[in-house]
Amino acid sequence: MSDMKRKDYEAALEPLQRELLDAQRWLMEEGKRLVVIFEGRDAAGKGGVIKAITQVLNTRGFRIVALSKPSEAEQGQWYFQRYISHLPSAGEIVLFDRSWYNRAGVEQVMGFCSDAQYRQFLQQCPVFEKLLTDSGTLLLKYWLTVDQALQEERFAERAADPFKRWKISPIDIAAREKYAEYGKARDAMIAATHTANAPWFLADFNDQRRGRLNLIRHLLDWLPDHQEPEKPLKLPKLKGKPGRENVADEGRWIKARW
Repeated sequence: MSDMKRKDYEAALEPLQRELLDAQRWLMEEGKRLVVIFEGRDAAGKGGVIKAITQVLNTRGFRIVALSKPSEAEQGQWYFQRYISHLPSAGEIVLFDRSWYNRAGVEQVMGFCSDAQYRQFLQQCPVFEKLLTDSGTLLLKYWLTVDQALQEERFAERAADPFKRWKISPIDIAAREKYAEYGKARDAMIAATHTANAPWFLADFNDQRRGRLNLIRHLLDWLPDHQEPEKPLKLPKLKGKPGRENVADEGRWIKARW
């Protein structure tokens, strides 16, 4: 199957984004809390789908959380502690670009945690997530898949593009040789943490445009009845003549170059 053309993608994305706006209004009106976790292969397209989801949303109603490696103080905390402060308030969406599942993925595969810490995580994680969902938080978890050959193509593209080069970390480079190990870690993670209240779903991102559309459609279908249509807005007629921008100190204007 050939990659989806941009014009077809954009035509399919627009109605989904309108529905995302309806869903966000519903969450805000009802005071619901939504957590969406994005995990998956390096270069699968987590950032791209998060951008597609949030592109038209009310910025006051969502946050993107992409944490760096834990500080020395955080390393001495209970593992889940650093994530708790990032959880949503009523009416808010939080999208995790990587999450507490780092322990079951990169930390376990790359040897950044002990086997005991890894085993403890697999035991505690379903309990932690049950506490979240029992409190009313909606929790949805996606793993984005990509074949290794395509992953390598995307790494090469990022390496050649100065606007994307920052996306490649030393850990990403080292992890390239552990494609199979990451697959085994994923399977063990899902087996231990896939529950009715906090399910995992796999999304095929070999074609990123199709992957985004399918994931967003799934997210919208998974939410409870979330229709909150936008109320019509009619602006009252402006009184008087429209004003012009008037700044006394002309020296404060930036120089116009276009």
